[in-house]
Amino acid sequence: MAKIRWSNLAMEDLQDIYNHVSKDSTRYADRLMDKIIERVDILRSHPQIGRNVPEFDNESIRELIESNYRIIYRLESKEEIGIVRIYHGARLLKGL
Repeated sequence: MAKIRWSNLAMEDLQDIYNHVSKDSTRYADRLMDKIIERVDILRSHPQIGRNVPEFDNESIRELIESNYRIIYRLESKEEIGIVRIYHGARLLKGL
């Protein structure tokens, strides 16, 4: 099983998403956080389950989709996966 490492930016993204969604509903924000974290946990046993990120020509940069969010991750090695960013699908994805 691979180890998941969250970047500081990804953790900030997660907090920003929670803060934004919780303005309308803390209950929904809690559920969304649980869904995103559960989705990331799948990577422990299936690291290549995500698709290649279309904006980058790099096989090791992949993404999972959860709700309206793109979970961008990097295959660091067979034993380690780095969660790079979490973007709303409507935002343009630029350099990591």
